[in-house]
Amino acid sequence: MIEPNPAFGEASAAFQLLTENVARVIAGNDDAVRTAATCMFADGNLLLEGVPGVGKTTLARALATSIGGAFTRIQATPDLLPSDLTGVSVFDQVTGAFRFVPGPVFANVVLVDEINRTTPRTQSALLEPMEERQVTVEGVTHALPKPYLVIATENPVEQHGTFPLPEGQLDRFALAVGVGYPDEVGATELVRRQLQRHPLDDLEQVLTPEQVRTAQDAVREVHVDEAVLRYAVDLVTATRAAPELALGASPRASVWLVRTAQARAIAMARDYVLPDDVKALAIPALAHRVLAKDARSSGPACRAVIARLLEEVPIPLHATRGT
Repeated sequence: MIEPNPAFGEASAAFQLLTENVARVIAGNDDAVRTAATCMFADGNLLLEGVPGVGKTTLARALATSIGGAFTRIQATPDLLPSDLTGVSVFDQVTGAFRFVPGPVFANVVLVDEINRTTPRTQSALLEPMEERQVTVEGVTHALPKPYLVIATENPVEQHGTFPLPEGQLDRFALAVGVGYPDEVGATELVRRQLQRHPLDDLEQVLTPEQVRTAQDAVREVHVDEAVLRYAVDLVTATRAAPELALGASPRASVWLVRTAQARAIAMARDYVLPDDVKALAIPALAHRVLAKDARSSGPACRAVIARLLEEVPIPLHATRGT
């Protein structure tokens, strides 16, 4: 009999610690909390959509505090320059040489608030950090800290003075999730928690960056049966033939759908992926990557298409746990 890998149990326990700790601050948005933790454990990037005041910034800060990681917040504006994100080389008169001054992207959790308010030129400066976990300035490549998570926010209501994210940028986000209004119970609890002071002030670190990296390594070892793998690829392929869509999901979408499904399996204390993991993450992983023919209803239409494909694409009936 093959002994279970203890790393899976440790990663699952770490996931529970993280989500429970963040939930002490975020009331009434448990789905957003779990999605953010799933994205972190999958080593991806996260797009948050929601109106002002629903806790998007608080969620990012709570994640960073919970893992004891460095946190930076970038307020995106039309006059923001790429060097304002990545950093610059300055001349040091003492040494007589140029010295690199890192920008705010050099942190474990980087929040880019209202990313669609900055220009495409500045948005493109995030592509290398998000995809390759590095920054190249004046021909010199600088590694970013690990773990690394870019969280970008968008306000779906106010569109004045915004620059919509291009498809290539959207494709770099492993998951996208809406942060909505809490229900009555959650809203009441949110106010109660802040009567005297903000709960972030008392939030404790429950993990170390090294523990998160170990959990990310465990996620990559989660078994994916060939039938489940084909199911994920079939879902992505089906988006390219959907008549409501002008653009289907990319091969990168298949990679992130499977990898985030591996992270969800860890969250559910399993060392193997089920079709249910793929189904649960299909909309967060795919809807922001496709483009509807009717741009006026792009968001709801794209989510509706993915939901329909989940009903139409055959689900594998037999999937092995691996060894």
